[in-house]
Amino acid sequence: MTKTPELNDSKLPLGTKLTYGFGSAAFGIKDAGLQIFLLMFYTQIIGVPAPVVGLALTVALVLDAVSDPIVGYWSDNFRSKWGRRHPFMYASAVPVAVFYFLLWTPPRNWDANGLFWYLLTMAVLTRTALTFFETPSAALGPELTRDYDERSTLQSWRSFFGWTGGNAMTVMMFFFLFPAFITPEIPNGQFNRDAYGVYAWVAAGVMFTAIIVSSLGTHGQIPKLTAPPQRKLTLAAVFREMIETLFNKSMGAIFLTAIIASTTLGMGQALSTYMSTYFWRLQPEQIGMITLVIFISAAIGAALAPVMTKRFGKKRGIIIIGTLGLITFPFAIAMRLTGMVTPGTDSAFWVVLVQGQVDVMLLVCQQVLLISMISDLVEQAEVKTGRRSEGVFFAANTFIMKVTTGIGLMAATVVLALAQFPSGVAPDQVPDSALVTLGWWYLPAIIVLRLAMILSILPYAVDRKSHEDNLRKLGAGPG
Repeated sequence: MTKTPELNDSKLPLGTKLTYGFGSAAFGIKDAGLQIFLLMFYTQIIGVPAPVVGLALTVALVLDAVSDPIVGYWSDNFRSKWGRRHPFMYASAVPVAVFYFLLWTPPRNWDANGLFWYLLTMAVLTRTALTFFETPSAALGPELTRDYDERSTLQSWRSFFGWTGGNAMTVMMFFFLFPAFITPEIPNGQFNRDAYGVYAWVAAGVMFTAIIVSSLGTHGQIPKLTAPPQRKLTLAAVFREMIETLFNKSMGAIFLTAIIASTTLGMGQALSTYMSTYFWRLQPEQIGMITLVIFISAAIGAALAPVMTKRFGKKRGIIIIGTLGLITFPFAIAMRLTGMVTPGTDSAFWVVLVQGQVDVMLLVCQQVLLISMISDLVEQAEVKTGRRSEGVFFAANTFIMKVTTGIGLMAATVVLALAQFPSGVAPDQVPDSALVTLGWWYLPAIIVLRLAMILSILPYAVDRKSHEDNLRKLGAGPG
């Protein structure tokens, strides 16, 4: 069994929570950039066909996903004076910043084939570099505290900063960069390539800062964290231990839920800019205002998760939140498709604003609960195997998220193709028939996926009582 110098079951200092959570801003910036802007940047500004971009990003996700279990298992068993996780976290900072910058500054005058390989290479390098921070950092959470409720609070900060980081960059784009890059030739700065070059500098710098601050801010906790035993492992033993750790009913439920949730999120975020710019015909300032309010809804969602944990437990909380999202999500798009709301009007702006904020609040709460549930599986697995394998659990989760987000992204490009959506055109040049087709494909797909996500979590079996029982068996709980 792994050696734990000092069990950390009490409430964590606020400074530790804040710096731990702040690191997630790097992942949030990457996620927002790749899922909100990248598809539109390469298709509408650079001029690469959507299916080509979708293929490159999907292949990049699949290739990158291989790194997750490797890094996760490696960080579970790594021994150093800086503990298991921090060496990986520190080492990722510079590569993450460099590769993310290059992703947004592709060579000029390359053909579609050359840009495919450039996009594929930079996407793989960016995601893999970030894996060396995100997987050990996520695995650090269950080590910082074993308390059932405190874990939800810790993950709330992590989710809040993840959303805030990505959202801050999005607000910067719509409120500052896009307006600053309006020219007589390009009346909408959203279609000016140079705006994305400035974004690349700023985003890369913030990602580097977030990783370093989070690593330094949690460095003082290293003496209290779990130290793995010194042992020699064969490749066969590595795979055997990973399978033994992950093979249980509750993890299967988490896997399936993550698959469906990530597919839904990937498709929704990939199409979000298309929906706001084309489907709703909103102006960049309006999109920026909607994005700005997300700071509030993300904070509410993050704060709601610990309340749901204490009041209903994590599993019931996810079911309740998921059901609310399933009920509220369709209203805005249905109103547009049935003619109740006209795109480009003030009423369209307010409908999108309200529906978007409700959806973000529920989504953030759901994400916090889901990650906290994965944390509680660590002790269940430790009772069974005698090993603490936080890295393996969170690597498995991010592996699924990456692959299925790619599937969602590819699904978004398929929807665009089915709607015969043209490339390189302004919003007023897209026929309304293509927009209506886009809406009718998008709406039922999201509804079905959200319903399936609710059903998939039902087999999960770790609640407050069973978690405390596991702690008692490990000699780490009350009684």
